[in-house]
Amino acid sequence: MRTLDSYLAEYAESHRNETNQAIHSIAVPSIMWSILGFLHTYTVFSPDFRLSYVLIFLAMIYYAFFKRPLLLLSLGVLVALMVLSFTFIPELRIVSITVFIVSWIFQFYGHKVEGKKPSFLKDIFFLLIGPIWVLGKTFPSLLPKNHV
Repeated sequence: MRTLDSYLAEYAESHRNETNQAIHSIAVPSIMWSILGFLHTYTVFSPDFRLSYVLIFLAMIYYAFFKRPLLLLSLGVLVALMVLSFTFIPELRIVSITVFIVSWIFQFYGHKVEGKKPSFLKDIFFLLIGPIWVLGKTFPSLLPKNHV
């Protein structure tokens, strides 16, 4: 498994344009929220256990391998707030699908402006690195300066 630093360095290379960075700062969390929101509309194992919990669990295991406790805690708090927000959204499935589509349109526009392909086309794990990169842009003390 690659190190977080190597992922972030490569991710940063295709996200240097200010417009693309601004778009990603909004679209990446929106996509994350929309995927979790969509999955949250399905139950598994019991009526109270949501499919979103499975994705959260697996993602947090992946993030734990980077051995950055403060980052893991920050992602956990962010995800908890997202999950809490779902109770306030009527028609969560439809809203999630809409947010997902609109956010990806903006993401691809940002990469068109940047002139570089999205990182996840090279390595699917970049879909899990995007939220870390955005969190690092928002809270720079979570990551080394050269990666945000």
